[in-house]
Amino acid sequence: MSTDRLTIFDTTLRDGEQAPGFSLRIDEKLKLARQLTALGVDIVEAGFPIASDADAEAVRMIATHIRGPVIAALARCHAKDIERAAWSLSPAPRRRIHVFLATSDLHLERKLRMTREDCLRTAMSAVRLAREYTDDVQFSAEDATRSDPDFLWRVIEAVIQSGAKTINLPDTVGYSTPDEIKEFFQAMINRVPSSDQVTFSTHCHDDLGLAAANSLSALTAGVRQVECTINGIGERAGNASLEEIVMATRVRADRLPFTTNIDPREIYATSQLLTALTGEGVQANKAIVGRNAFAHEAGIHQDGILKDRRTYEIMRPEEVGVPQATLVLGKHSGRHAVQSRCEQIGYALERHDLDRVYRAVIEHADREKVVSDRDLTDIVSRTLGKPVPAAPAASSTAVSAIQELGTTPAEFGYGHGV
Repeated sequence: MSTDRLTIFDTTLRDGEQAPGFSLRIDEKLKLARQLTALGVDIVEAGFPIASDADAEAVRMIATHIRGPVIAALARCHAKDIERAAWSLSPAPRRRIHVFLATSDLHLERKLRMTREDCLRTAMSAVRLAREYTDDVQFSAEDATRSDPDFLWRVIEAVIQSGAKTINLPDTVGYSTPDEIKEFFQAMINRVPSSDQVTFSTHCHDDLGLAAANSLSALTAGVRQVECTINGIGERAGNASLEEIVMATRVRADRLPFTTNIDPREIYATSQLLTALTGEGVQANKAIVGRNAFAHEAGIHQDGILKDRRTYEIMRPEEVGVPQATLVLGKHSGRHAVQSRCEQIGYALERHDLDRVYRAVIEHADREKVVSDRDLTDIVSRTLGKPVPAAPAASSTAVSAIQELGTTPAEFGYGHGV
């Protein structure tokens, strides 16, 4: 089975930042852009310059200081948008203007008050103008998956002939299902005469919780660029999550034979930096980067993990930069997990002592839900009359990403179930 290289188009700083509560200052966007570069994304969509002077300046700062990824900026199919995007991107040695226009009848009639022919002419004109500033132009057909297929393929062929190099067909409102989006892309790629001259891209939203699944399904139809965000942030329910896309291709290479330029060891640090900059936490059960993604409380799971991590983990936490898997002590925990955690904090317990401590741990967990290391040392000391050992030194491979913010690792989950 051949392996194809995917282009990872990160839109955390554009679509992600548009989500309520996720707005970033110029210096914060530059900081995150540096981390995205370390992560290995191919394209950083730095913003929407026409939206505000600050966003235009942020894109220009990123274009000036970031080297490696292509720097992209979004523009409507308006001359002023495209000219502002071109100004913001001009310092970047590798730059992309990303123009978009809705193609569904719903958007054309109700939002834009535009006919299909107006849409076609506007799209072609915008792509031609963008090509005056850069050879790398991407066209996005907003609400593509709800557009009339006959009209959509005409638009795609027209913008390719006008100079677009990448064609993005977004599932703008997260309406599609995986089988449907595969059929959609297959039909478009097969029908558009010049499809072999461009890269097709997918941009899926998570309104039905299917963004990652839809993106992966699109890859099997011939798509080779994925638009995604860190932690899956974005408009409404968010975008396809970069970490989920990347790790799915690594863990299930047998079914998803694709490679990326992403360094997975930087995933957790990038997630934590975004969390620190925005103050918006990640849900505990979020795949890959959530606090509980590599945490185990159930006794049966804990026993399996202690014997062979592969029993309940399909990837190693170190692969994505998480310091280590954690056995969370709670009312579902077993004796082996309690013994293991006691040994980690400096206690080697005999069987009789372990039984006493275990009962005390379960009693505490019934009241407080979770038993922290501090709780455990108090329980052992109180139950067995043993002195409390010195606390072990903290260890983390991803702490450096948030240290300069003056934030303690504990605030973002290190040592507390990560």
